[in-house]
Amino acid sequence: MKKILSLIVVGFIAIGAIYYAFIYFVTFSEGVRSGELIKISHKGVLVKTWEGEISQGISGAQIFSFSVLDKDQEVIDKLQEYQGQYVKVNYVERYTTFFWLGDTKYFITNVQAEKSPHFRN
Repeated sequence: MKKILSLIVVGFIAIGAIYYAFIYFVTFSEGVRSGELIKISHKGVLVKTWEGEISQGISGAQIFSFSVLDKDQEVIDKLQEYQGQYVKVNYVERYTTFFWLGDTKYFITNVQAEKSPHFRN
């Protein structure tokens, strides 16, 4: 009986580990988006995550919400520096996420300052 119970527990642990690895490492898509960085914040009650938004239209009708992993400190620093400016971000989209990673399925991997196409100098 103990052997069967231990096999069941080990099976559940293995399934949980495989599920976590799939969610964390397998990406659904990768891409690039541009727009005005309108928000970057460190939010949460029990678990703090980095969340942000990019406005992709003149009126702000198209908002791209994203998350940033805590390990990407360089990206977080750049986002805070570029607040309110036009930026281009590289992202990966995951199938889903865990609450301690972020609120969205989109995770920023790189950010660059860009010239706004709305203003011509």
